[in-house]
Amino acid sequence: MLRYFPAVDVEIVHNKRDYAIIAFSFVVVTLCFLIDSVADSRLQLALGIAGWLCLIALLYGECKYVRAQIFVAVIFATIGENFASIYMAGYTYRLENVPAFVPPGHGIVYLTAVVIGRCGVFMQYARKLALFVVLAGGLCSILALSSIIGREDQIGTLLFVIYLLFLFKGRSPMVYLGAFFITTWVEIVGTSLGTWNWAAIDPASTLTQGNPPSGVAAWYCLVDAIAIGCAIPVLNGVARGLAFLGLRGSVKEEV
Repeated sequence: MLRYFPAVDVEIVHNKRDYAIIAFSFVVVTLCFLIDSVADSRLQLALGIAGWLCLIALLYGECKYVRAQIFVAVIFATIGENFASIYMAGYTYRLENVPAFVPPGHGIVYLTAVVIGRCGVFMQYARKLALFVVLAGGLCSILALSSIIGREDQIGTLLFVIYLLFLFKGRSPMVYLGAFFITTWVEIVGTSLGTWNWAAIDPASTLTQGNPPSGVAAWYCLVDAIAIGCAIPVLNGVARGLAFLGLRGSVKEEV
């Protein structure tokens, strides 16, 4: 079950840049939601521009494979946001739109999950952290299911089971492990400040759901899985397009 986790005796490398990205992302997410709590559509647009600038800056120094993952994650998540929020009304943003900062925000959240998963501390204590996630997440799901904390949350329990499948059966468990921490923070802060609110009844399944659902990290893991799976095809497609245009060699040198 843990065959895709780092080996126990793996050499640990503590990269200061990774820890800086993690700290930056947690702080920026909080500041963004605080500002959005009083923002109109124009200020949201400004937050969106700032979000894109932050994402571009964070991608500097990342390999082209990670950049391709971010590209896929942003496209897929943006489509998903419009479907799940605007069309299905599974959750609703404060101004009943999809704020301009959401697309680059998904890129930052995904990159943070990748960075958390590869940082020295998580590589060193991967199994202990996975145990913590199972126990803490499982307890929260059980308590939410029985309405002991918050409103009844049937969908959250189902999502947490799906998350565990991602974590222990997926080939990139460290990304999913990292996703649990950053997405839990995003959801708790976002819903607490009223950036968005989850519907009491999930419109697709008609199951009850919390605000946020206890296993909400599973939705983000779906984005992560799509990003990981589609990055290579995207890179190959770009390479073929550049080769057709006769630009492949020069661009590869720049990358």
